[in-house]
Amino acid sequence: MLLSAFGFALMSACVKYISNYGIPVFEIVAARALVSLIISYVDVRRKGISIWGNNRPLLFLRGTVGTMALMCVYYAITTLPLAEATILQYVHPVFTALLGVLFLKERVQQSTMICIAFCLVGLLVMVQPNMIGNNSELPLFSIMVALCGAFGSSIAYVIVRKLSRSEDSSVIIFYFPLVALPVSTLLIWQDFVWPSLFITAMLVLVGTFTQIGQYGLTKAMQTQAAGKASAYSYVQIVFSALLGVWVFNEIPSVWTYIGGGLIVTGALINVFGKQLLVPFKGKES
Repeated sequence: MLLSAFGFALMSACVKYISNYGIPVFEIVAARALVSLIISYVDVRRKGISIWGNNRPLLFLRGTVGTMALMCVYYAITTLPLAEATILQYVHPVFTALLGVLFLKERVQQSTMICIAFCLVGLLVMVQPNMIGNNSELPLFSIMVALCGAFGSSIAYVIVRKLSRSEDSSVIIFYFPLVALPVSTLLIWQDFVWPSLFITAMLVLVGTFTQIGQYGLTKAMQTQAAGKASAYSYVQIVFSALLGVWVFNEIPSVWTYIGGGLIVTGALINVFGKQLLVPFKGKES
């Protein structure tokens, strides 16, 4: 998940950088999907397994949900500061943990419940000043789209968790761009912009960093409970905030620091809470 977080942070920075050159969001999605499709296909063939997998309906559903979530996430990245967009995107462990209970019958641990509480309070702290102000620093529509992306991502993660019982990780990854490429290509329609050689190279990097992120994510979801594994992805907030300052000169507001701090604290409690609670209970007994 640490590898995944770093890959996705670099991907987000590339997306935001490319959007500054007038490249539409759907075109960025299509470029990412094309690169990921090629890499995924080569990886599946290298393993000598079928590219179609066993549970095709669920694989296509994972690709469809992931595609819609990706479009929401990319829109948020291009219209919000990088740190804020990433924080809003990474509310998804809250949804993932709850969906894991409903569909995977996973039991929510006490540390995960504390994480959910911290995340919701942190989200409120970060967004609330912009909702009550006359001059909203963060556009509310972009905030809502970002949260829709987070919810879609959580659905995709739960599907990945279920698919990992019967499918190879490379096949699961392959279906994402298999659906995203034709859908995004149709949505581009007449808005296609011919990129320069440099922007083309950046688009290739979007797909490459995405593949790194997807590989780390899929591997992690195969070995951990859905809510617990996704908590590690909060490290991307730190990576994205640093990239936002360094590349785009974006200085997060004090509310972002406070809200983001609460969310990261909740994530750390979720990750390490069990190890800390067990010794404490042992002393009581």
